[in-house]
Amino acid sequence: MSLMADPPGADRLSVRVRRNTVGAHDSAQRSGFLDSLAAGQLPWEAYADLTAQHWFIYEALESAATTMADDPVVATFLFPELRRLPSLEADLQFLYGPRWADHLFALPATTTYCTRLRDVAHRAATGFVAHQYTRYIGDLSGGQYLGPAIAQSYGLPATDGHRFFIFAGVDPMAFKTHYRGLLDSVPWSHHEQEEFITEVNEAYRLNIGVLNELQSRWS
Repeated sequence: MSLMADPPGADRLSVRVRRNTVGAHDSAQRSGFLDSLAAGQLPWEAYADLTAQHWFIYEALESAATTMADDPVVATFLFPELRRLPSLEADLQFLYGPRWADHLFALPATTTYCTRLRDVAHRAATGFVAHQYTRYIGDLSGGQYLGPAIAQSYGLPATDGHRFFIFAGVDPMAFKTHYRGLLDSVPWSHHEQEEFITEVNEAYRLNIGVLNELQSRWS
């Protein structure tokens, strides 16, 4: 009996991480909370709450980027045009006003997420890239639909209030192709690659936890 060979390139890291995290990715994509926001079925405060939780998560991630900038692998994956904190802070100022920081508090699931992110992303390139991949690639992809849907549902202006979803000057398809090429070129051992894939699944799980808590809070 002959066995079917794997398709060409099946052993590439970019292919393996997508194949081995598809379940977690699909679960995140099916978030009822995001669907309800896109449909305008929740109060605007629910969207503001999501924006606040994103601020905590991206503050942790982008702080790790500063800490790990001298790592040769991490340096390959640092793209200034992807930074989200300035956009998130502009959104929060639009939503809450100049004293927006007074309105922020991290949900328990967000605190758990950030604790894990800080633990692994400040220690090793595998941890940093796993969380960067999950957040930036996910938000770059999903934001192309979610951002305009939220803007329409809540009557937001052309740019204000949803800058988080606008990656100015970035072609999503071209960037994702470039990013996957970088993943395939990283000189990680098999163990490090598996560590990376495992952490991507963990990042998805933590993100789902935040979305589920938001769903419970606003439903």
